Amino acid sequence: MRTNRKAAGRTAAALLTACALALVAGCSGSGGKDSEDKADDGGGGGGTKAKTPPMKIAMVTHSGEGDTFWDIVQSGAEVAAAKDNVDFLYAANKEGKEQAQLIQSYIDQDVDGLVVSLAKPEAVKAVIAKATAAGIPVVTINSGAEFSKPFGALSHIGQDEAIAGEAVGEELTKRGKKKALCVIHEQGNVSLEERCAGVKKAFGGTVENLNVEGTNMPSSTSSIEAKLQSGKDIDTVVTLGAPFAAASVKAKAGAGSNAEINTFDLNEDVVKQLKAKEIGFAVDQQPYLQGYLAVDELWLNKNNGNVVGGGKPVLTGPALVTEKDVPALEKFTARGTR
Repeated sequence: MRTNRKAAGRTAAALLTACALALVAGCSGSGGKDSEDKADDGGGGGGTKAKTPPMKIAMVTHSGEGDTFWDIVQSGAEVAAAKDNVDFLYAANKEGKEQAQLIQSYIDQDVDGLVVSLAKPEAVKAVIAKATAAGIPVVTINSGAEFSKPFGALSHIGQDEAIAGEAVGEELTKRGKKKALCVIHEQGNVSLEERCAGVKKAFGGTVENLNVEGTNMPSSTSSIEAKLQSGKDIDTVVTLGAPFAAASVKAKAGAGSNAEINTFDLNEDVVKQLKAKEIGFAVDQQPYLQGYLAVDELWLNKNNGNVVGGGKPVLTGPALVTEKDVPALEKFTARGTR
């Protein structure tokens, strides 16, 4: 597993932050060997529940239907919530207007904290301002890091999308690729656009973007297949979400293409595809950690006045994983935590 050198320092800081969180969380329970014996899911959910007052935390994301990435984010958030004596609520909509309405509904419920993704930042800017004005702390995750602080959030937890894209571009160059197809599965998502822009910036070849209908996998597969049929010089496909890697593998076969498939994000299927060498490499931004740390930060902020990262983005990636990393990852992806 390789971490991009530009992010190495900040990634190390993020890991130190995670360790600090684990130590603080450990103080809320009995700790020691007894706590270790109670942990049975391997995802950090064992031990005694915090004795702090109950909290209600809501997460609103831009997830589309069938996006396994957000299942992993939720898993991390739910484990942290169980540990922290938190009632965790979740809702999602890929459209910015609807996402704003969901946030407003949780403000109306007077939640103790909000976790929000900023894929379409302008659509949720006003409602986040309402939340902070009402005294509801907000942590942003995954997308829109540059908007987090201006919008009044405590901090942002995720990867630097531009750096992640550049890491992919550099890797493609090392692999001798000449023309990349960057598949965008949600138009208007600033993070996806940043990824493709980063690939283009660092890649020694050319990059062509392709917009597909991310919530319609058969349509996405057909669009990728058609592009590979017409663009025989495309020697690599970069997808921006794990489910679209499988679609691209299928499209490659249908088009009779020799293009290498690479992807952002990780799940059980991607690890299987890495093992089968159907995918060259994947970019892991550790979604479980994004959900877990976001809930933990809101708990820590209320109960100890902490601000994780000192107000700076806390990086959870990127790291490039290949078939060499499969043995270490299989058991984690099988249980849905990586």
